[in-house]
Amino acid sequence: MPIRLSDHFTYRRLIRFVLPTSAMMIFTSIYGVVDGLFVSNFIGKTPFAAINLIMPFIMILGGMGFMIGTGGTALVTKILGQGDHERANRTFSLCILFTVLFGALLTVFGVTCTRPIAHLLGASDAMIEDCVLYGRIVIAFTVPFMLQSVFQSFLAAAEKPKLGFIVTVAAGCTNAALDALFIAGFRWGLAGAALATGIGQCVGGLIPVIYFAKERPACLLRLCRPAREIRQLFAVCANGSSELMNNISASLVSMLYNFILMERIGEDGVSAYGVLMYVQFIFVALEVGYSVGAAPIVGYHYGAENREELKNLLRKSLLLMGLAGICLTGLAEALTIPLAHLFVGYDATLYALTVHAFRIFSFSFLLTGINIYVSGFFTALNNGGVSALIAFLRTLIFQSASVLLLPLLFGVDGIWWAITAAEVFALIVSLAMLFFNRKKYGYF
Repeated sequence: MPIRLSDHFTYRRLIRFVLPTSAMMIFTSIYGVVDGLFVSNFIGKTPFAAINLIMPFIMILGGMGFMIGTGGTALVTKILGQGDHERANRTFSLCILFTVLFGALLTVFGVTCTRPIAHLLGASDAMIEDCVLYGRIVIAFTVPFMLQSVFQSFLAAAEKPKLGFIVTVAAGCTNAALDALFIAGFRWGLAGAALATGIGQCVGGLIPVIYFAKERPACLLRLCRPAREIRQLFAVCANGSSELMNNISASLVSMLYNFILMERIGEDGVSAYGVLMYVQFIFVALEVGYSVGAAPIVGYHYGAENREELKNLLRKSLLLMGLAGICLTGLAEALTIPLAHLFVGYDATLYALTVHAFRIFSFSFLLTGINIYVSGFFTALNNGGVSALIAFLRTLIFQSASVLLLPLLFGVDGIWWAITAAEVFALIVSLAMLFFNRKKYGYF
């Protein structure tokens, strides 16, 4: 029996509904990791470091899709909860059109600015050309990258999370197969890695367009004539600002990490941090996927003014995120050595640095899920201000302060402890926001 947004959600039903979205996010992360594995093992650690250096800039551009997807999904599911399906479809279509137009502008900007940005990020003479080559090719695919991010949210809102997973698997398999063909087979180097990523994103971004273009009785959403209410775009962007803040802040902080590591350790430090980020994508993807998958349910019941279900969803979700954090931390500690060996086993010094860093870094997983969910919960409640505040403090202020101050007290180890410290402070803020807004939404 299909699960509807209007249902009462038990633990079993909630997990069943969000599981495809979580799996989708995990798979997305895995095929991102495949790029890193092929580049590190077949091309070398300098190109690998170059990718990690330019990646934050790429993610800032592509992250606009997360803003539109999460902000748009919250608005559309609220409208669905109010019973206005036609308006929901027109708003959904407006979000997709805006994604295409805005993505095209970002593509032109990104390709033009890749070289000066790489210089700004501190690329060495040995890394600069690799940064520019990889960056420009991947940025050329910004529109499908953004569409893929947008549809990851909207497929859950359309009660089609399993389709979202299938599309992501198709995109990931395309990317992995082309990585093997272009890098290991044709020896195209970084250009091959970038092309494989871009073509995979085309698969993930364009298949949903084809699906939603046709009216389907079993699907809540379809593409139609877009709404002409510009104010809705402002509402979408404002409400999704937390996701944009997450991506921009995470990218800026990554730049800061890379700068500090280049100063204190050098290229090996940037490479080790790159491994941590690749692995983090996989572990945190489960929690991000849960937040994205649960958001349409929260948005729907908020629109329907069903406060009892909001209480139910918040209580169950916080417990699940807490248990997930404990399990992920234990798993990360157990897999530290094999994961480090997989990425950088060819270099003994870099391998030892990566193992040590990851053992410290993995403690951050204890709290990450709760903070991610609370921010996403407020986005689903169409309260982009609170969500953005949590995201801003968590991903920019607390992490920046931690990575700048902790090395002064604990040396290089302070760099690896910085994210855990930031998550502790973010948890305090998240719980405070839940407490202070409890009467407004009635979830306590």
